[in-house]
Amino acid sequence: MLKVGLTAGVLLASLTAAAMAQDKTVVVYTAHKASIVDALVPKFEKETGIKVDVVKAGSGDIIKRVKAESTSAKADVIWSIGGEQLEDNKDLLAVYKPKEDDAILTTYKVSPEWIPYTGILLVMAVNNKELKPADYPKTWAELGDPKWKGKISSARADTSGSSFQQLATVLIGHGDKGWDVYNKILANTNLSDSSGAVPRYVNDGEALVGLTLEDNALDYVKGGGNVAIVYPEDGSSTVADGVALVKGAPHADNGKVFIDWLLSKPVQEQLVSEIGRRSVRKDVTGSGLKPIGEIKLVDYDIKKVAQSRNDWVAKWKSALQNR
Repeated sequence: MLKVGLTAGVLLASLTAAAMAQDKTVVVYTAHKASIVDALVPKFEKETGIKVDVVKAGSGDIIKRVKAESTSAKADVIWSIGGEQLEDNKDLLAVYKPKEDDAILTTYKVSPEWIPYTGILLVMAVNNKELKPADYPKTWAELGDPKWKGKISSARADTSGSSFQQLATVLIGHGDKGWDVYNKILANTNLSDSSGAVPRYVNDGEALVGLTLEDNALDYVKGGGNVAIVYPEDGSSTVADGVALVKGAPHADNGKVFIDWLLSKPVQEQLVSEIGRRSVRKDVTGSGLKPIGEIKLVDYDIKKVAQSRNDWVAKWKSALQNR
């Protein structure tokens, strides 16, 4: 009996230790570029004692994976994918109101199932070694000129949240002529696997123009690379990429801690000052970034865009095949 009791005690201790280890874990699916993950995750782990298991993939692939796992969730948090994708897949998400919800700008709030994380802005990254300022494209429409054939880099709109946002921005900004304008751009474009890689191609001279996010391009500008930023005169868009708690998350409490930490003032300040994102907090300003009031923006209604997403992606795939 003593032997059995000891064995049971050892087993209980082992299970307790495993449970405690599990309690100190959060599983995060993210489309963030590696440099941001590497800057933030170790800091979170040090400050909270919670280990982060990161799965990095394109935003479209993240949604597919969470759907496939919906009967037995593996992820706790979806971190930094396009708000319209989260809006279009709210059934996969759990409602969570962050601790400092009152500090978040109401203009970025859309639905209770997902939370604004940073404001993202679309730009053109141009190679300032090969192009003179007078030669920079000034509008999306100009990119449809045959002279840019093979000289534009962009990610795929069916897998990249930011690239889909660019598609939607052109369609919204140009109304009835939107698809005509966009298809001409697509005909001139070489597609990349990720938006984050686009400015690297521009910096290295493999492309003269890259369609990407402001912070991705800003990395090369700050680093003294061959990149300049152009804000399209026919309208860019700024929306929130989001963070969300997955429905049925196995470590939901830790997921909430992670979300609250990302939205805290010190982390949001770091995202602005070091990474070039725009904060979603009322009390954090965008130091060093072009004032949003000086940038022309289209009326990007994220709910309407989410409703159109499947149709627009299907049309994009058809246009890609026929270009």
